[in-house]
Amino acid sequence: MTARPPNLLLIMADQLAASSLPCYSHPLVKAPNIAALAERGAVFDAAYCNSPICAPSRFSMLTGRLPTRIGAFDNASEFPAALPTLMHYLRAAGYLTVLAGKMHFIGPDQLHGYKERLITDIYPADFSWTPNWRAGPTDRPSGISMNNVREAGVCVRSLQMDYDDEVESLAIQKLYDLARLPDCPPFFLTVSFSHPHPPFTIDAAHWDLYEHQSVPMPTVQPIPFSQRDRQSQWLHVSHGADRRPVSDEQVRNARHAYYGMASYVDDKVGRLVRTLQACGMYDETIIVFTSDHGEMLGERGMWYKQTFFEPSSRVPLIFHAPSRFPAQRVAQPVSLLDLLPTLTDLAHATPRQWVDPLDGASLAQALYLRTAPESRDIVCEYTDMGVCAPCRMIRRGSYKYVYVHREAPQLFDVLKDPHELENLAGRPECVDIEHELKAAILSSWDPDRVEEEVLASQRRRLFIKQATDGTGAPVDWNYHARPDDAVRFVRAGGAAGAKARARFPFVPPLPDA
Repeated sequence: MTARPPNLLLIMADQLAASSLPCYSHPLVKAPNIAALAERGAVFDAAYCNSPICAPSRFSMLTGRLPTRIGAFDNASEFPAALPTLMHYLRAAGYLTVLAGKMHFIGPDQLHGYKERLITDIYPADFSWTPNWRAGPTDRPSGISMNNVREAGVCVRSLQMDYDDEVESLAIQKLYDLARLPDCPPFFLTVSFSHPHPPFTIDAAHWDLYEHQSVPMPTVQPIPFSQRDRQSQWLHVSHGADRRPVSDEQVRNARHAYYGMASYVDDKVGRLVRTLQACGMYDETIIVFTSDHGEMLGERGMWYKQTFFEPSSRVPLIFHAPSRFPAQRVAQPVSLLDLLPTLTDLAHATPRQWVDPLDGASLAQALYLRTAPESRDIVCEYTDMGVCAPCRMIRRGSYKYVYVHREAPQLFDVLKDPHELENLAGRPECVDIEHELKAAILSSWDPDRVEEEVLASQRRRLFIKQATDGTGAPVDWNYHARPDDAVRFVRAGGAAGAKARARFPFVPPLPDA
């Protein structure tokens, strides 16, 4: 008799840097539930996203293919329905696939292999956030600015709390519903939260977990604009940091709120795990915890993501199944591309032949046998707003090489120089590894062709956006779970304004009479 395939629970945070968790050695952040998963699970210490921006990272993860190979250029790139995803492979093997939370699908297909979706997305599904490289780095269709840092602090309620509390509630109810089914098939449940994505605001209960003055300031101080690499200069302008600088107190407020937001996500992780235990499904379920990208959080004077520096591109990745494989720490670099082949292997759902060639590799053998994954190159790409040319990074061993088309390269030894302060590019002693990594980046990626494709895609979508009242969708592509979803969450237009309007500022309680 064949053993029943395991259930799979994928828990995702949004914009959670690996370095901001205690299981990755953060000295202050309180995340005991994630730490418990790590203590009894497999923790990957050098896991990377494949694009440091939301939608391309997620599309790449779900298809197992690099972003520019599937046209996932930016947060307004359509995710074609013809691309096979992890969910299609699992459904072909008999899995029930369910999504609760954010996935940022762009286009008319709002399922991509999920059989069921429990809630709308927090962000728009249309072309309204299409970037325009020809407008230069000041172009920011999502409305990103330094207001998220300048206005950081305590709130009573936020749009993101509305969303994530509903995601948690629906996911927990779904687990109860699945436990009640007499012949429940193995399931793949994705629970994807919006926190700790900015704005940097959180309720008093989670803010008060931290003593304000104990919140550390960034380790790497702001780097003068003239000394920054070109990509960092572009992002500085795109974020409006050249026009609206932030004070030290605003920096500490934002970091304080971010830590509280991480603890908020941790609470939800704990309740999901306890629900599995209460339903008797804990031993039958493999839990995976990760994020779509990280957050600079003021390091180097930089905020948000969109860059290849470690706080932005490195993500937490934990596989937890104590009854199936041992706890371990894995040092070899891996990426979110590896999730598709790994989860299909763990689910006994790997086909004899993939429909499309994958860019990731299965980590299942490393999980079961506690052996190191095969050493290989890890690639991350960026072609969204804020930059003006294709950008790509490769990590090989301890070296990270950053290529920005027509600009000076960067080379770091991230083990010897974890803060990436010493650019080794051009040094005589590093000439061989620099040439090798540049050749590896260009061997399967033509930046001139990518640039042409990006500009052509932007031109088409910007025209359609102009012709359709700013949305870029001839019909409403957003997934609707409730009649009022269109007014509850972010739709066409900038995210910053919608989030600010939905926020209740913190009002101190009245003193006792």
